[in-house]
Amino acid sequence: MPVPNNNAAFARKGSNVQKVPGAKSTKAATKKKDEEEAVETGTGWEEWSQGKALVRPPDQMELTEAELKEENTRILTANNPHAPQNIVRYSFKERSYKPINIVDQMAVHFVLEGSLVHQDSEEARKLGVKEVDGGDVEEAGDEDRPDSAASRINKKEPKVTNQFNFSDRASQTLNNPMRDRICQTEPPPRSSFSATANQWEIYDAYVQELQKQEKNKEKQKGTHSHKDNGKSKKVMPMETQVNFKYFEDASDEFREQEGTLLPLWKFQYDKAKTLSVTALCWNNKYQDLFAVGLGSYDFSRQGCGMLLFYSLKNPAFPEYIYPTSSGVMCLDIHVQYFHLVAVGFYNGCVAVYSLKEEGREPVYKSTAKTGKHTDPVWQVHWQSDDMDSNHNFYSVSSDGRVVSWTLVKNELVFTDIIRLTLTGAVSEGPKASGTSFDFHKQIDYMFLVGTEEGKIHKCSKTYSSQFLETYDAHSMAVDTVKWNYFHPKVFVSCSSDWTVKIWDHTINTPMFVFDLQAAVGDVAWSPYSSTVFAAVTTDGTVHVFDLNVNKYEAICQQLVVDKKKTKLTHVEFNPIHPVIIVGDDRGYVTSFKLSPNLRKKPKAKKGHELPKGPEVEVAKMEKLLSLLREPDQNSG
Repeated sequence: MPVPNNNAAFARKGSNVQKVPGAKSTKAATKKKDEEEAVETGTGWEEWSQGKALVRPPDQMELTEAELKEENTRILTANNPHAPQNIVRYSFKERSYKPINIVDQMAVHFVLEGSLVHQDSEEARKLGVKEVDGGDVEEAGDEDRPDSAASRINKKEPKVTNQFNFSDRASQTLNNPMRDRICQTEPPPRSSFSATANQWEIYDAYVQELQKQEKNKEKQKGTHSHKDNGKSKKVMPMETQVNFKYFEDASDEFREQEGTLLPLWKFQYDKAKTLSVTALCWNNKYQDLFAVGLGSYDFSRQGCGMLLFYSLKNPAFPEYIYPTSSGVMCLDIHVQYFHLVAVGFYNGCVAVYSLKEEGREPVYKSTAKTGKHTDPVWQVHWQSDDMDSNHNFYSVSSDGRVVSWTLVKNELVFTDIIRLTLTGAVSEGPKASGTSFDFHKQIDYMFLVGTEEGKIHKCSKTYSSQFLETYDAHSMAVDTVKWNYFHPKVFVSCSSDWTVKIWDHTINTPMFVFDLQAAVGDVAWSPYSSTVFAAVTTDGTVHVFDLNVNKYEAICQQLVVDKKKTKLTHVEFNPIHPVIIVGDDRGYVTSFKLSPNLRKKPKAKKGHELPKGPEVEVAKMEKLLSLLREPDQNSG
């Protein structure tokens, strides 16, 4: 009996093999089919490994055992395989063709500028969310987008905020009022408060109101005043700021000569706490505005700096903030173009900032290619425009160079005026380090330069080969040298050797010497009297002198900071108000008002009018100097 073909098969391992008729041909056909369809017939790894054999392709290369064990490493490079390697250029120097070794390997295949915005950025918050009452945040619709049609149709009027009890000054206006004030020739009228009223408008409104009250007092006795029946009337917060003009120290009536300093406001910026006040300068047009330079005098703590502008009308926050990559060492505001500010940095650069510009970068800045100093710049001063009506200023540095900088189109053009040396000859001898300088108030070409060696050189712009005069002024570096505002022969100098000295530039020896028992950081002349000046020392004391009252000691010595923690660095007089500002090494600027005894004027005799003008101040100083000069000097 024949057996069906489907019963012809191999048993598993360990079983008996039964051979049946017709099974041989069926087995051969099945094996050939399995070899052709190797993977498809397998149902698992066990069946494949046990019942199937790996098939080698006919074109596979045969390798030895050693070749199979050898490791081949592939290195991926960024070289462009299509970049040419045989480029040559003609060399005019060697007069032959030379191969070019540097080949551009970069190949750009695709570029796409996307419009994605990071979800945590300020722009995303403005586009994606909006604040609602109660502090909640919700998604912004199409009508909330500034460029949508719904926002232009359903536009709501801005909410009028409280003019006094506001939480943030920046929320009161969308622009910088001081910038508008600088950019305009005349300030706009501020007779009433608007929806975007700011602190200056409030301040000026109070000033106008006080002026009206003063006029009404002369006409009517029953009008309102600041005091009623001996009791103080409650005033608004801004009114106390205006009243500093009327604040006086009543105790001066019981003193003969001594005076005091009345603290007004302290100016502070949180991000400048670690910096020192390195420069102060008032704006001559807007006398309530002053500039502050911040940096560090410590060589081991050099880093970034800052240029700030404050106003007496708003002590809470700076009007302008300019962060700098290097510490600011000095600055000067132009007398006529009051929006221009020259700045000198610790890294030797000088720059010019414009308050009319929106950005925070300077409009002019020197570089290594344009003659920057190689050492810190300690003083800058604006000068009159040149023959081509170009603005220019001077700078002095520790590298011994006195340089003139001219603003020509979009760059600073420098000219070396004098190179300071330790010897009298300017062109020969070892280099001297300049620390300060000042130009004469009446003689345009004459200026003084103080050095780190303690000498003061009298120089001329037009005669740069020799010093006009050299004074052995101090035993340490000359920190400040300044001409008197009134007398053409007098200047003052100070140093870390604890002394302040008054000089007549026609005499080699000082006329007055004052020992302040501490290192003197700065000294400044008063703009209203030829005999009044102020100095600050590192022990935290402000010294105010009036030579017409006392020729031997200060009429005011007041400790204004903790002398163990803080050192005073700079002092400046306000151009019109009896106010001084004092800077320290912790980034603070404090304003003080001089008491009546510190700004006394000579009393007129009965029946005689008191003369006025600069001639009176010159005569007052000349009278003091004549007592100290030799008889032949007075006659000359």
